[in-house]
Amino acid sequence: MHQRRARRLDGRDAGRREAARDAAGAIGRAFGSILRDRGGQSAAVGYDGRLTSPNLEAALVEGLLAAGVDVTRIGLGPTPMLYYAERTLGVDAGLMVTGSHNPPRYNGIKLVIGGKPFFAGDIQLLGQRAAAGDFAEGEGKVAEKSILDDYAARLLRDFEPGEEPLKVAWDAGNGATGEVLRKMTEGLPGGHVLLNDEIDGTFPAHHPDPTVESNLEQLKHAVADHRCDLGIAFDGDGDRIGVIDGLGRVLWGDQLLVILAREVLEDQPGATIIADVKSSRVFFDEIARMGGRPLMWKTGHSHIKNKMAEIGAPLGGEMSAHIFFRHRYYGFDDALYAAVRLLSAINRSGDSLAEIYDRLPVMVNTPELRFDCADDRKFAVIDEVRGRLGDEHGITVNDIDGVRVENEDGWWLLRASNTQPALVARCESTTPEGLERLMDRLRAQLEASGLALPETD
Repeated sequence: MHQRRARRLDGRDAGRREAARDAAGAIGRAFGSILRDRGGQSAAVGYDGRLTSPNLEAALVEGLLAAGVDVTRIGLGPTPMLYYAERTLGVDAGLMVTGSHNPPRYNGIKLVIGGKPFFAGDIQLLGQRAAAGDFAEGEGKVAEKSILDDYAARLLRDFEPGEEPLKVAWDAGNGATGEVLRKMTEGLPGGHVLLNDEIDGTFPAHHPDPTVESNLEQLKHAVADHRCDLGIAFDGDGDRIGVIDGLGRVLWGDQLLVILAREVLEDQPGATIIADVKSSRVFFDEIARMGGRPLMWKTGHSHIKNKMAEIGAPLGGEMSAHIFFRHRYYGFDDALYAAVRLLSAINRSGDSLAEIYDRLPVMVNTPELRFDCADDRKFAVIDEVRGRLGDEHGITVNDIDGVRVENEDGWWLLRASNTQPALVARCESTTPEGLERLMDRLRAQLEASGLALPETD
């Protein structure tokens, strides 16, 4: 009985794999057709370490070739390496097979044309073309090119050494950064402790999402055991960074932006630095104090990247720790490059990361609170809350992405998730009492729309 059940499960799995392969091929043909419509002819393709990625990459390439697109296959590596290839190989587009920081069973494709994210309405168009079978015809050529060494060398180009070499613990999380990380750390001075640098799509050590503090426990132990100055972690495809100081304290995305912005603003006084709506008031106050222009923008790496390009901002990022450098770099989110720039910032300061952390203003805040809300309901809830807020006095409402409400206690945020049937909330104050009052206001708004705020520790 058990053997028969195992065979049935294997058959279902094989069917799913075949369906996923067919979908990847259709996406390749539809994307290639759109690319050709827009005057493009060539694309770079890469893939991450998930078990399904090689099969999906092969199908994606077949689809592109059938649409008449010339393909350069760069092989296994992190998403930023694909972005680097798209910028430096003279191709018109880039496609990365990756499930990013999601569980092992998930996978997907990140797309760019001409250095710009392919998302939102573009994805809808792609789906329509694929469903209709509206494909260009052709016979593209395929080539293979390893750029890992070139990419690792480019990461190191902007490193600035300090008087005392740093000792760093690194956690690749068994994600796609492993091989590049080894090459990069070979070129850095100081001591380096590498964790989980073997690429393994089952992620045996822990889930590869460094924005969840529980996933940083192994790194914290390594920093303490090896007496490191700091620890740095990456997500599954290397576009998000996690950082802890020598005392094991986490620095979140907005705090990292404050540290990284100092050199940028010294080089470009008055420049605009962008952060998303979930970011602390500390970010906006500190950037202004350093002479920069802080700008609050929509959550989502595509939104931040496009806004940076639109206004020429040299630096931007999100609480989810996507960090984008246009200052000396290409403007895409690259956690490995952000790590190099962070080490340089520490070296330049002459202080430890823990000392830099201690100088940052202290706020009291909740973690990101994410709770279920159906896709056909979540935006309506935001509209209801926005409407009720119009009757309140003594508040400032920013509705660039959901509603962010500020008053004398601090601020609270409610927004619809870009990727899930969920709402996302966060509150921040200067005091525990102020935080509780903000949470009461948020709780009341949710209850008025028939929802409940999840409990926090």
